Amino acid sequence: MNSATAKSTELLSPVWTHLTNLQPARGQGIYLFDEQENRYIDFTSGIGVINTGHCHPRVVAAIKQQADQLLFGQMNCVIPPASVRLAEQLNEVTPPYIDRFFLANSGAEATEGCVKLAKAATGRQNIVVFQGSFHGRTHLAMAMTTSKTVYRHKYQPLPGGIFVAPFPYSYYFGWDEHTTVDFCIKQLDLILHSQTAIDETAAIIIEPILGEGGYVPAPARFLQHLRKVCDDSGILLIIDEVQSGFGRTGQFFCYQHAEVEPDILVMAKGLGSGLPISAIGASKALMEKWTPGTHGGTYGGGSAIASAAASATIETIREEKLVENAAQRGRQLMDGLKKLQVVHPSIGDVRGIGLMVATEFTRENGSPDTDTASKVLKACLDQNLLLLSCGTYKNVIRWIPPLVVTEKQLEEALGIFERALTS
Repeated sequence: MNSATAKSTELLSPVWTHLTNLQPARGQGIYLFDEQENRYIDFTSGIGVINTGHCHPRVVAAIKQQADQLLFGQMNCVIPPASVRLAEQLNEVTPPYIDRFFLANSGAEATEGCVKLAKAATGRQNIVVFQGSFHGRTHLAMAMTTSKTVYRHKYQPLPGGIFVAPFPYSYYFGWDEHTTVDFCIKQLDLILHSQTAIDETAAIIIEPILGEGGYVPAPARFLQHLRKVCDDSGILLIIDEVQSGFGRTGQFFCYQHAEVEPDILVMAKGLGSGLPISAIGASKALMEKWTPGTHGGTYGGGSAIASAAASATIETIREEKLVENAAQRGRQLMDGLKKLQVVHPSIGDVRGIGLMVATEFTRENGSPDTDTASKVLKACLDQNLLLLSCGTYKNVIRWIPPLVVTEKQLEEALGIFERALTS
C-alpha cells in the first residue's frame, strides 16, 4: 500500500505498530486518499476519533477561524474563550449535575486526572477496574489496563492500589447474560470484602463497552448494579467514554442506554475530530474537593484550536443528527454481519451497539481463532477497506465507521468483508 512518492519512515520510532504503510495525502468523510488518489474506506476512524468523518467542513472552518484569532492561552495564566465555549457545549450534552469540566490532551491524561479527582474527593486510595479494560498507556493508566499484556510488557512494577474484577463477557464465559451478570456481581462483592475494603476504595471505573478488550457491551443490569454499589458505599462511579462517546453507540454517551449516571465522566477521542483533546466532567460539589494547584498541565485547556474543533464537533453531531444515523446504520451493520455469520461459522459472535460493533472469530472448539481474523483483515486491506482487530487474543475485528457513513457506503464495506471471508 506504499505510494510511489511516499516519504521514508526510517526516522519514526519502531515502537509504533502499523496497520498499513499508507501515507494519506488527504481525507474526506469515510475515505482516505493517497497521492495517486487511490481511495481507501477508513472504518478505523483513527481508532474512534473521526466520528464526524475526515476533514468535516464545519470543523475545518472552526479551526481556520480560531487560528486567525488565538492559538493558545495557558489556563493558569489566562482563560481562553474557546475553552469556556467548549465547557458550555459539554454542559449541554451531559447530565445537568455534571457542570464542571477539566480539559486535557488525551484519554490517558483524563484517566489520570479522574483518579486523582476521585482520591481527592473521597479521601480513599484504591481503584477497581475490570478485566479486559483499556484506560491508557501512562504508568497509572497501564496499571488500570488489562486487555493485553503488550500494553504493560516489561514496564512492571506498576502503581499499586488497582484491583481487577471480572467483566460480564458472556460469550467468553460461555454463559447466558443473566448467569454472567450474577457471577460478576458476586465476584465484585468478594473483591470489596477480600482485597480492597469499601472505606479505602475511591472509585470503580468501567468502559460501558470494552474497547481493546473486544468491543463487549456491559449489560444494563450490571451497570445499574455498579451504580447501586457506589451509592450505598460512597464509592464514585467513573464511566470511561473515551471510545464509546460522542454518538458512537446511537446515544450521545453509551451509559445512557443503561439509564445510569456517572459521578465522573471521561471523554476524549471523538470529542476533537482529530485534534488532541480530552475532558473530565463531574459535579461542582466534587470538583470543589479538588485542591487548586494539585492537578494541571501546560497544554490542558490551553489549546484554543482544539477547543474550537471540539465545539464544532459537538455542534455537527447534534445538528446533522449523527447520533440517530449511528443508531440506524448500526442496525444495518449488525443485520448484515449476522447474515454473514450464518454462512461463515468462523464468526462465533456478532455484538455491539450503534457503530461500535465486533465480529469475534472462534474455532469449532470455541477457542480464539486469531489466524482467521488476521487473514480476513488482510483480505479487506487488499480491497482498500481499513478495519482493526482487538480483544486479548486479537481474534476480534471491530467496526468503527465514521458516524457520517451512508447506507450505500456500509453496503459496499459489507460486500468487501463478505468477499474477504469467502477468500
